[in-house]
Amino acid sequence: MARAIVIGSGFGGLAAAARLGARGYDVTVLEKLDAPGGRAYVYRQDGYTFDAGPTIITAPYLFEELWQACGRRLADDVTLRALDPFYEVRFHDGDVFRYTADLAAMREQIARIEPRDVAGFDRFLEVSKEIYRVAFVGQAEQPFHELATLFKAAPDLLRLGGYRSVYSEVSRYFRSDKLRILFSFHPLLIGGNPFTTTAYYCLIAHLERTHGVHYAEGGMGALVRGIVGLIERQGGRVRCNAEVSEVLVERGRARGVRLADGEVLESDIVVSNADAAWTYGKLLARHPRRRWTDAKLARARYSMSLFVWYFGTRRRYDDVYHHTMVLGPRYKPLLDDIFKHKVLAEDFSLYLHRPSASDSTLAPPGCDSFYVLAPVPHLQSGTDWRTHAEPYRAAVERRLESTVLPGLSQSIATSHMLTPLDFRDRLSSMNGAAFAMEPQLFQSAWFRPHNRSEEVEGLYLVGAGTHPGAGLPGVLSSARILDKIVPPPR
Repeated sequence: MARAIVIGSGFGGLAAAARLGARGYDVTVLEKLDAPGGRAYVYRQDGYTFDAGPTIITAPYLFEELWQACGRRLADDVTLRALDPFYEVRFHDGDVFRYTADLAAMREQIARIEPRDVAGFDRFLEVSKEIYRVAFVGQAEQPFHELATLFKAAPDLLRLGGYRSVYSEVSRYFRSDKLRILFSFHPLLIGGNPFTTTAYYCLIAHLERTHGVHYAEGGMGALVRGIVGLIERQGGRVRCNAEVSEVLVERGRARGVRLADGEVLESDIVVSNADAAWTYGKLLARHPRRRWTDAKLARARYSMSLFVWYFGTRRRYDDVYHHTMVLGPRYKPLLDDIFKHKVLAEDFSLYLHRPSASDSTLAPPGCDSFYVLAPVPHLQSGTDWRTHAEPYRAAVERRLESTVLPGLSQSIATSHMLTPLDFRDRLSSMNGAAFAMEPQLFQSAWFRPHNRSEEVEGLYLVGAGTHPGAGLPGVLSSARILDKIVPPPR
C-alpha cells in the first residue's frame, strides 16, 4: 500500500490525511505537540476548556463534504449550531452594532448610523456575491501551480477590482467611517491588513450570509477529534510528540522525513501542513531551492501575530455575546503600527470569544470561559514578549473591565497566555506570524507557495501558508485541492 506522511495536525493536515486515507493511502500524521489540532489545539485548565485558535465556522458544508468523502455523515460525530447575530461589534464610543443575518435589522442599524449608506450596503452585498462566485467557488479549489491558471483568472481579477484593497472597495459603498470599519475588518480574522489585502476578501460578507456562522458543540476540539476518528477508521494514525526536523529528498523526490529524535520514516508522498516558509526554510534547509530560497523567504511579507489571553471567570457575564469585537480609538493608524511600523501600540482592538454563552459544558457551573485576542506585530518588531506579556495582559484586562466585563479583575479563576514567541517556538511559524504570509495580491493564488511543491517532487502543501490561504474555508479547500494533484496510490 502506498504510504503518505502528513506533517502537522492542523485542520489542513487532518483534512488532507482523511482524504488521502479515503483514496487508499496508508497515512501517518506527525504532530509536534502532545495533542492534535495545531492552531486548533485545546487547553484544559482548572475545569475550563479553551479553544486555542479558530473559533468561527463560516463554511460548514466543507466539513460535511469531508465526512462524505470518508463515507460518513458529519452529524454522526459532531453537532454544529448556527449563531445569529454573527457578531456584536462595540465601537470605541460605546455604540454596539449587531451583525446579523436579518437584512432588515442590518439596514435599520445602518440607517441609524448613516441613512445614505443603506443603498450602498445593498450594492456591496451584490458585489460580495459576485466576488464569492468567482474567487471562492471558481478559484479557491483550483490548484494555482501553473501560470495558465493565473492568466485565465486575470480578467475576473481586473473586472472585480482585485487590485484594490478591501478597505478601498468597501469605501466605494459606505460614507460612514464606522461602517467602513464594520465591513472591512474581516481580513484581520485571517491575518490580513484591510488596507492592503486584495478586495477579493470582500467575499466573506456573502460567505457568512449564505452559509451562516456556526460553532461546534464541545468547542473546536470536537471537530479535531471527529477528523482524527475519520483517519483512524481508515487505518491511519496520528502520532503526537513527533516533531519533524527534515523532509528527506532523494533524486529530487520526497522520500520521507527525519524526526527531531533521529527516527527516519519512509513514504511515497509527503504533505506538509507546517507553515510554508518553515517547510522550505527549515524542513528543506539542506535542499537547493530555485524559487523559495532563504533570500525570498526573508523578503516575503508575513501576517501580523496575536496576543491571546485565555481566562475563566468565577461568575457568568450573560449580557456578553458569543463573538464580540471591542474596537479601540484608532483603525488605520493602529493597523499601520502593526503591519507597517511593527510597533507594539498602547491601544488595541480586541476580539472577545465567550463560547460558554452557547455551551455551558466549557466552564464549571455558574462560570464563564473566555479568550481575547489582540492583533500585534510579528517578531520582526523586536518586542521582548518575555517582559511585555504580563503588562500587556494587564492592559487588556483593564480595557475589558472598563467596557464589557465589569468586575473582571476580581472574577478571574484561571489564566493562560499565548504570545508571538509561542507562534514561533510552539507552532513553528516564521517570525511568529499567526497566519503565515500576508494575503496581499502578490502573495495570493499563483504567487503563494503552491499546493504541489515547486521544489521537490512528491511534496505537497496544505494549510494557511499555501493557496487559497488562511481561515477554515481556506485550509479545508487546500486539502480538497490534493484530490486533483496527488496521483492515486499504486
